This record gives sequence, C-alpha cells and structure tokens, in this order.
Amino acid sequence: MAGVFSGTFGVGGAIIVIPALIYFLGLSQHQAQGTSLAFMIPPVTLMAALNYSKNGYVNWKFALVLAVMFFIGTYFGSMLSISIPEKILKKMFGGLLLLVALKIIFSK
Repeated sequence: MAGVFSGTFGVGGAIIVIPALIYFLGLSQHQAQGTSLAFMIPPVTLMAALNYSKNGYVNWKFALVLAVMFFIGTYFGSMLSISIPEKILKKMFGGLLLLVALKIIFSK
C-alpha cells in the first residue's frame, strides 16, 4: 500500500510505512525511521519519478537542489533524532503529522 500511496500522492515513508513498522511489526520509533530511510534509497522512487517526468511534472533543477539539501539535512537530522528519547520522538512525529494534516485540510 505504501508504494501505491507513494506513487499516487507522493507520500509513503512517514505517513504509511513508519506507523506500520511500529504498530504492525513492533519496531521502535528509531528503528522505524531508520528502516524507512534505508529502503527509500533512490531505486524505490525512481519509477514513480520517471512517470511524473515523462508527463512533465518534475522540475529537475529544483529536484537536484532539494536532493543536495536533503542529503545534508538528513545527516544532521538523523544525528539529532538518535539523541532524542523515543517517547519524545514519537510525540514530535505525531505532532508533525497532525500539523501537516491540519494545514492540508484547512488550506484553500
């Protein structure tokens, strides 16, 4: 399902996979985040990106800049995440999902 949601809506890792890894497979928040990042390595998203690109929906200049910044940000973000206790990290993760959901629901 995560693959279908990812290709359809551009989501998957945070919204579908991490909760599934925690609640269905019993991983910790840290393990779920690390596992999600590990399998999201480019081959997973390559086919969806190519489909969007073939239809003119990818701005490759922005994608390259974002990829470089994401590369740097994920390194430092993972270092920060590892230092946060799991109970607090779960609350932060849930809060982020809630804020994003509210923004989407109430935006024009």
